[in-house]
Amino acid sequence: MIKKRFNRDRFIYGVSFNVLILGVVSLFADMSTEMIYPLVPLFLINVLGASFIDVGVIEGIAESTASIFKIISGYISDKFGKRKPLVYSGYGIAAIAKPLLALTTAWQQVLGLRFIDRLGKGVRDSARDAIISESGGKGAGRSFGFQRSLDTLGAIIGPLIAASLFIYLSYKGLFLLAFIPGLFATLLVVFFVKDATVGTSEGRLYQISFKSFDRNFKILLIGLALFFIGNSSDAFLFLRAQNLGIITLFIPVLYLTSNLIYALTSFPFGILSDKIGRKKVLLLGYSIFSLVYLGFALANSSILMWTLFPVYGLYYGLTDGVSKALVSDLAPTALKATAFGTYYTVIGIVALPASLIAGTLWQALGPQFAFFYGAIMSVAAILTIGLFVKKIEPNKG
Repeated sequence: MIKKRFNRDRFIYGVSFNVLILGVVSLFADMSTEMIYPLVPLFLINVLGASFIDVGVIEGIAESTASIFKIISGYISDKFGKRKPLVYSGYGIAAIAKPLLALTTAWQQVLGLRFIDRLGKGVRDSARDAIISESGGKGAGRSFGFQRSLDTLGAIIGPLIAASLFIYLSYKGLFLLAFIPGLFATLLVVFFVKDATVGTSEGRLYQISFKSFDRNFKILLIGLALFFIGNSSDAFLFLRAQNLGIITLFIPVLYLTSNLIYALTSFPFGILSDKIGRKKVLLLGYSIFSLVYLGFALANSSILMWTLFPVYGLYYGLTDGVSKALVSDLAPTALKATAFGTYYTVIGIVALPASLIAGTLWQALGPQFAFFYGAIMSVAAILTIGLFVKKIEPNKG
């Protein structure tokens, strides 16, 4: 009866029912994450007495963990032709880790729990993105843009909840509350997401090799590596806002403005990339990132934060879903999840040095140098992708 009532093959606004449900899943999962994400670096510095370098190490290891495990989970998903078990397992792991932050008394414990939380992300994301890619619709840009818009809607609601309840619950109360939407996201996957229909690779994936991918994909990975080694954790944006005089209560609200723009622009920019090409949209986003980081470097007033954070959301709207649609275009059909895993792993490999470099530059020379560095590396990425990634068409192999 359930299958008859919920036709999972129908399309809504040009996206499949599967993509719609995964968008709602992302909404609740990101609500859970973003309720606490802007507060974790402040909790580390203000409550646990961690240093800026400690924050860089924690965030770098956390993001590297997520990205490195994505290639492993992507490989497993392609090898055995199963996506859904990895997706709900990953969401479940992340949900369990968040309330345990309320029990921490040292920054090393936060490191362990951030590792577990991002491990969950690493387990789920490649398989989830492969399901989105394989679920049909009027274009990969539209599907990924839709999913990212709902994901970011959760990132708006989460900080809004945090700002509303922080006075009453403080840090640890919000850490406990974050479990509820995370659990709901997990249950939605279990009961409503239809697994992708994929065959096993019949032995082709016993070894992971870049030889399976074409030149454009490899150069794209090099450009992404250059960009993300300069793109440190957003935790440093929150610390910069505090450094310029934004009080803790308003940090989640400031982050909310960024996520609002992100949510409103991801879907239309995804559709735009279906029409004019992914590369143009992606490079525009990276250019905006470079200008925003220059703004964070040169800012001398807290008022500027209320302009820079929304524009930073525009960068996300232009690039996040579009970069995944680009990976979907370039990946061979039998290696979709592995391609997404490779994409995430390249980002993960540079995530640790990116945040560590930013933390070290901040502590040794000041916050301006941490953001100057990020702006320079984004220009290097723009030149690499702009000059060397040629005409892109979806890979049918």
